[in-house]
Amino acid sequence: MANRKEIAIILLMVLLLVGVYLLVSRVDTANSGAQTQFVYDAVHNAALTCYAVEGTYPSDLAYLRENYGLAYDESRYMVSYDAFGMNVVPEIYVTEVEADA
Repeated sequence: MANRKEIAIILLMVLLLVGVYLLVSRVDTANSGAQTQFVYDAVHNAALTCYAVEGTYPSDLAYLRENYGLAYDESRYMVSYDAFGMNVVPEIYVTEVEADA
């Protein structure tokens, strides 16, 4: 009987560890998506602020960095900022760069 109890306890512990791992993995994925959205919002808001102040959208991210304090981890996020015209909202895409394992 003791042998069955030990096996049940070990099995329960393994299931618990797997559950914790899956939970942490899911939280990390959700957090990553939220941070990507935060970077997008920062770029978008800086562009809108520039438009409100100057009457035109900036042509590139460098202008937003220099004049509107835009900052994000460039080693972690790749931002595509496509400005079509001075009065057209730019297309902004943010992608998290995969870290080398």
